[in-house]
Amino acid sequence: MTDQLAISTLTLQHRIPDDWTADPWAEVRPLIGGVDVLKEVHPEGVALSCRYWTGPAESWPLAVTEEPRRVMISEPTCTAGCCGALYVTMRREGDRVIWDAWENTSSFTAVPPDFCFDVAQYEAELSDSGWFERWGCVLMGVSPRREEPGLPEELTSLEGVDVEFYQVRGPGGRTDFYGYELLVARGQSVEEQVWRLATHILADDPRKTAEIQER
Repeated sequence: MTDQLAISTLTLQHRIPDDWTADPWAEVRPLIGGVDVLKEVHPEGVALSCRYWTGPAESWPLAVTEEPRRVMISEPTCTAGCCGALYVTMRREGDRVIWDAWENTSSFTAVPPDFCFDVAQYEAELSDSGWFERWGCVLMGVSPRREEPGLPEELTSLEGVDVEFYQVRGPGGRTDFYGYELLVARGQSVEEQVWRLATHILADDPRKTAEIQER
């Protein structure tokens, strides 16, 4: 019975996959009560990457409605059809979010228990800052780049993060595209760099501080 489930806390954790060639994007792993329950039952699986977390909030991987939705929550680096994946059904029931009806199609068939979340905490964890929308812009993507072993130096780019967004200038107007090339600094902690890069974006209207891109 879902009304007998204890309330769990959802936390999203970004992680760069070890297999850079399979997917250079950071995966967004859901931790439940601080525990990576996906890894416990699908150790070879990778959560959907941050490229799926752009666009309208209702299209995000973990978005829920009152209508149950079956979601592939963890997949192998090959394909789900090859080595199997982990699925869960998500839905909203009043002030609760329910994850149940798990299915593991990999050779390791164990599944997590059912979970119940407070909808306010759940949706707060999923939400973004709304910063780009504040300026009438839409975030297109956030993609990391890092050193690729084996490539000649002249073919590699500096390590960093590319942020792309656009603005439509009214009905029938042109679309303006913008981008940030945010470079990382060696010898500086991850926390310091995240703070530095975020502060740069949030300091002013992003259309003033980003580069205009020709399309």
